[in-house]
Amino acid sequence: MIEAPRILIHNDDTATLMRRLKAACPDARVEGCETYADMPDRLASFRPDIVYSVRFAGTTGYPRAALFGENGPHWIANGGAGTDHFGQWDPARVTVTNAAGVAADMMAEYVMGGFLHFTLDVPGLNADKRARQWAARTVRPLKGQTLLIIGLGHTGQAIAARAKAFGMRVVGTRARPEQMENVDEVHTAEALPTVLPEADFIAVSTPLIAQTRGMLGLDAFAAMKRGVVLADVSRGGVIDPAALLAAMQDGTVAGAVLDVFETEPLPSESPFWTLENAIISPHCSSVFDGWADASFDLFLTNLARWRTGQELFNVVDPARGY
Repeated sequence: MIEAPRILIHNDDTATLMRRLKAACPDARVEGCETYADMPDRLASFRPDIVYSVRFAGTTGYPRAALFGENGPHWIANGGAGTDHFGQWDPARVTVTNAAGVAADMMAEYVMGGFLHFTLDVPGLNADKRARQWAARTVRPLKGQTLLIIGLGHTGQAIAARAKAFGMRVVGTRARPEQMENVDEVHTAEALPTVLPEADFIAVSTPLIAQTRGMLGLDAFAAMKRGVVLADVSRGGVIDPAALLAAMQDGTVAGAVLDVFETEPLPSESPFWTLENAIISPHCSSVFDGWADASFDLFLTNLARWRTGQELFNVVDPARGY
């Protein structure tokens, strides 16, 4: 048993998490840090063994250099799933874990809700309501349609389960293909150009790594079926924004559900704000009442394992990015 670990909680509101940590681990020495700017000094003075960190103010200014510097911890527990803001690190020197899977169900509901927004023509219904107009309309079923899921991790698998409940045909890509429940066909990431033309709907849920940056660019959109509906809950950078904008303007993409952008917050002058066929949300598909507690629950479980020398859950491989 590792005694009295020094643990730093890095979030914009640390009091609740610090109380929970002290209750679960009374002998731990615990401090909080509620800004990016204070992190270097806090690491130097406290010298924690472990840092639980949430990317609470975006990537710009995130104290990555300090966390992986000479005063950094042995273990960084990332409160979210994505670790692209960490860049690369030496896994022999520091272990990084993430909270992948904690928000998978909520993100899957977000994706399916976005698809239904367009298949039920909610914008048209609302326009008729505002005009007090009883107009004949038709709705489009999801049953029998083909959904392509790019990235069959926790979130992709949760999306697949819900899509199957709607009677959809589900195909997907992942780095290491294997047969999966609720997925009719699993392909390699390299096979993406061959499966894109089949898709009526596309859900993007792959991590942002070197291999996926710009994965959906001009060539990918050119290969898509006209009228496809796309949802992006990955990371800004997987989709080339200029290529997506052009595809939405020319009708290749009939509707897009966009929770992530290369620049966040999305600048007010961005043309995406003006598109009638876009749903824009502020990177909130994984943010639900209870999410922070669920993420911290995973950390506390891992902390108990760390103290007894057991293998940690959700260890991230920096070479793979997940």
